[in-house]
Amino acid sequence: MEIDLMTGGASWRDNAELARLLEAAGFSGMLYTETSQVPWMQIAAAAMAAPELHFTTGIAVAFPRSPMVTAATGYELADNTGGRFRLGLGSQVRAHIERRYGAEFERPAARLRDYVLAVKACWRAFDRSERLSHEGEFYELSLLPPDWAPRAHDHPMRVDISAVGPIMLGVAGEVADGVHVHPLHSMHYIEHRLLAGIADGADRAGRDPGELDLIVPVFACPGDTPEERAPYVARAKQQIAFYGSTPNYAFQFDDLGFEGTTGRLRAAMKAGEFDRLTELVTDEMLESFAVVASWDDLADRLVDRYRGVASRVVLYLGAEQIRHDDRARGRWAEVAATVRAA
Repeated sequence: MEIDLMTGGASWRDNAELARLLEAAGFSGMLYTETSQVPWMQIAAAAMAAPELHFTTGIAVAFPRSPMVTAATGYELADNTGGRFRLGLGSQVRAHIERRYGAEFERPAARLRDYVLAVKACWRAFDRSERLSHEGEFYELSLLPPDWAPRAHDHPMRVDISAVGPIMLGVAGEVADGVHVHPLHSMHYIEHRLLAGIADGADRAGRDPGELDLIVPVFACPGDTPEERAPYVARAKQQIAFYGSTPNYAFQFDDLGFEGTTGRLRAAMKAGEFDRLTELVTDEMLESFAVVASWDDLADRLVDRYRGVASRVVLYLGAEQIRHDDRARGRWAEVAATVRAA
């Protein structure tokens, strides 16, 4: 099982420095979100600084970009990292796609399915294994003159998608190489909803669902005392409250017996009672959605929870300590070594 750090939104210089620290600490790689900055140049800077790390987009927003542009960018990154890159795509939500990017969002699951197939068609054309010919419901691609084709390489090309509900999980099972699991997840969700949704899609496509990799962000909260864990716990509860206030994720709480949590979170947000949000996320909820442990126990807890399930676990928290705290960086290095050896 590999262990990565989630990052994004930093300067090229800061990304390069963080990459060097992570490589020295024995981490597997870095996963880049797309929020305030696009991920591509940050990855290039980090890859130049740390030639052993693996890089993932988790996720890059698909619909505002042509599948050809996305495929070419991913192909170039895979070439220049020696195959240490995999493309992670997501649909984002309607408001962002339509009002921030000015792109189309209708039928996002069907659109993303066609998008992934179009990207894979481009990659086959880049490899010179077949002519570009993709005729889908949303995308048609048929022109790739030799002078516009990227330099061919034989590094593996993989495309993963983010998925939460059964429809998008089914799409992943049909056409993707892996799934970016949402940070707000319990093992009950993974075992009873996520794996079942992937299996349904894989069955439709005649695929083995076990062939898909799960890339799993984790709210890991280490520390040998409650005081040492407190900053991690506070941040984890903030993120759980933020994600959990979305109606589409209410089932995550309901499945575990925490019915009505999303409604209470939304009411607090509407009333401007932001200080109450973390109070509404109880310690029992935290145990379901995060891994809270001493430094000595953290790696074993991660392995026990995700071995046989996740191909890569991704630390959602910890970047600031790794950047600025030599002692904490050493403890994270011990965690990374144990997880990778499991």
